[in-house]
Amino acid sequence: MRLSLVALVWLSMLLVPALQAAEVNNVRLWRAPDNTRLVFDLTGPADHSLFTLSSPERIVIDINNARFTADTRALALDNTPLTGVRSAPRGDGDRDLRVVLDLNKAVNPRSFTLAPNQQYGHRLVIDLYDQEPPAPTANLQTPPTPSASPLPQQPARTASTGQRDIVVALDAGHGGEDPGAIGFKGAREKDVVLQISRDLKALIDAEPGFRAELVRTGDYFIPLRRRTEIARKHNADLFVSIHADAFTRTSAFGASVFALSDRGATSETARLLADRENRSDLIGGVGGVSLDNRDQVLASVLLDLSMTATLAASLDVGQQVLNSIGKITPLHKRRVEQAGFMVLKSPDIPSILVETGFISNPGEAQKLVTRSHQQALARAMHAGIRDYFQRNPPPGTRLAALRDSGQLKASAPGEHLVARGDTLSLIATRYNVSLASLRQANNLRNDSIRVGQVLKIPPSSMLVQN
Repeated sequence: MRLSLVALVWLSMLLVPALQAAEVNNVRLWRAPDNTRLVFDLTGPADHSLFTLSSPERIVIDINNARFTADTRALALDNTPLTGVRSAPRGDGDRDLRVVLDLNKAVNPRSFTLAPNQQYGHRLVIDLYDQEPPAPTANLQTPPTPSASPLPQQPARTASTGQRDIVVALDAGHGGEDPGAIGFKGAREKDVVLQISRDLKALIDAEPGFRAELVRTGDYFIPLRRRTEIARKHNADLFVSIHADAFTRTSAFGASVFALSDRGATSETARLLADRENRSDLIGGVGGVSLDNRDQVLASVLLDLSMTATLAASLDVGQQVLNSIGKITPLHKRRVEQAGFMVLKSPDIPSILVETGFISNPGEAQKLVTRSHQQALARAMHAGIRDYFQRNPPPGTRLAALRDSGQLKASAPGEHLVARGDTLSLIATRYNVSLASLRQANNLRNDSIRVGQVLKIPPSSMLVQN
C-alpha cells in the first residue's frame, strides 16, 4: 500500500522530534561539605549510562542521541574533586555523546535525571560523594559572628563546669539545584532562608548558654532525612526548619509555624505546603521512600511522638516562636499548625518548621528580600526560642544550672526578660508598642534597662489572616 504525499509529510514531522538530538547547553556545579553536584541542562530527555576508570581517576558518562554545546570554562572547580570536563561525539554517525569528568581523587558517583520544573528544563544530575572527610575550607564555613558579639562561639560542653550549651539546629530549606519557591521578581526561597538562618545563628551564638548549628551552610542541596541526621549529629535540643513558601493564590499571606501531625494536616494550606516540601527529595534522586524504611521509621516516630513529650514540646516552642513572630509581621494562623512534613519526623528532637511568609505574595516577597525584614524575623525567632528554653531548660545545661541556683528568672506571657544587647526601643519595636506605653507600664523615668530585668509588655494589635 502506497502512502500519499501528505501522509509521508505528516509521518516525517512526527519522526523528526524523536530523532532530534538533545543538547547539553549548560553545566552547573555546587560544592557541599561531603559531595559535589554537577548538573547538565538538556533541551530534551535523554538516556545515559555511567562508569568509572582509574589511573588516572575518571568518570565517563555516555548520553544517547545528544550533543554538547555548553561552555564549561567558567566552572569553579576549586575545592572539588574535578579537574576538568571534556566531551566528544561517539557511536555510529556521531549521534551519541561521551562526557569525561577528570578527577584528582576517587569518588562514589551517582546519577539520575530530573523532569522540567518552574525554573529548569530536563536535567542530568551527577553527584560525586567524597570517599574521605573534606578538609575545612573558608568558603563553606558559616560567616563568623561579628566581633562586637559579647560571647564567642563555645563548644557544647565546658571542661570546668561540665554544663553544656543548648544546641539549636537551624535548617535553611532547599538549596543548590532546588531553589524552593520562586517569588516576585525572581526572589528565591533558598537565598532568603539561608540569610535568615545566618542572622538567627549569630543571635543565638551571642546568647549565653546557647549555640546554633547551621544544617546547610551554603548553596547546595541536602536530602530531607539527612537534615535531621545532621541535627542529631550535633546533639540538637531543637530543630528549626526555615522556609518562605508559595501557594496557589498570590493573595495568601502571613507567617506560620508548623509541627508534625500524625493524623493529617490541620488545614488545606498545611497539607499542600507539606506535600510540596516533601517532594523536594526528588531533587536528591530519592524518588520515594522504601516500604521497609517507612515501616521502620514512621512507625517508631508516630508512636514516640504520640506517647512522649517530643510533640508536646514542639507545639509549645512553636507557639512561643509564632507569638514572637506575630509581633513584627502578619500571621497566617494564630495557632501552630500540624502537617506531615518529612523534615519534622524526628522522634527525639522537638522540631518546628517556620514559614516566614509567602514569597508568592508580591508584597511579602518584597519584604522577605530586604535585610531589615530578614533581621527582624531572626530577632523574633530568637526571642521565641530563648523564652521557651528559659522556661524549659534541658537538664545538664547551663540554663538549667542557673535556674536551679535561682539566678534565672523566666518571663511570663506578657513580659519580657531583658537579655544582653536589648534596648528599650528594640523591645518596643519587637512587641509593636510605643516607647511611651512601655515606659509607663514599667514606671520607667528613662530608657535605661539592665540584663535580667523583667518588663511588662502593654497590649498591642496584630494583623492576622484567618
